[in-house]
Amino acid sequence: MVIECGAKYFPRVATAWKDPRVSLHCGDGAAFVKSKKNHFDVIICDSSDPVGPATSLFTAEFYKAMREALRPGGKVSTQAETTWLDLDLIQHLAVESRKQYDCVEYAYTQIPTYPCGMIGFLICSLAPEDTKDSKQQAASCKKPRRALADEMAKSLNYYSKEMHTASFVLPAFARRIIYEGAKVERLNKTKIMEAEAEKAQQG
Repeated sequence: MVIECGAKYFPRVATAWKDPRVSLHCGDGAAFVKSKKNHFDVIICDSSDPVGPATSLFTAEFYKAMREALRPGGKVSTQAETTWLDLDLIQHLAVESRKQYDCVEYAYTQIPTYPCGMIGFLICSLAPEDTKDSKQQAASCKKPRRALADEMAKSLNYYSKEMHTASFVLPAFARRIIYEGAKVERLNKTKIMEAEAEKAQQG
């Protein structure tokens, strides 16, 4: 129903469904990813919040499954909430993901209709097999890997190489928590996830 409504009411956004390169699978996303091994170059997980059915998409198990589904040099980009409300969840995901990936970074973009006007991405990367750099450096996404053609660059209203790099620059309080392990003073999403887990165990 969501796909059908999107195609009906947002036709300009829903044009991808008509692309012959698209294969659409409706079902449990976590189970689908788990069934794939060494299969994808890029995984983009634009999930809803970690409440109800989407809770499984914010677990260490799911991030491990995505890792196993990637080819060498692969990238994962997931919806990772906002630094203004959800640093407890972001820190938890970053810590767990670093056990699986060569490089884990947090970036964000401006979305006026989202809470606090922004949304973040946790970008988890594997280094190419033939890299001569350190794995973390080779896997990093902080700098664009190639330049856009001038015609393409001029057609874009938001993205630029400068915006790309700037999206990884965080306020000091967020950087300390995500990258340096500073204590999170207020728990939000992790408490919600714990309550969801207890509810599921009780049946």
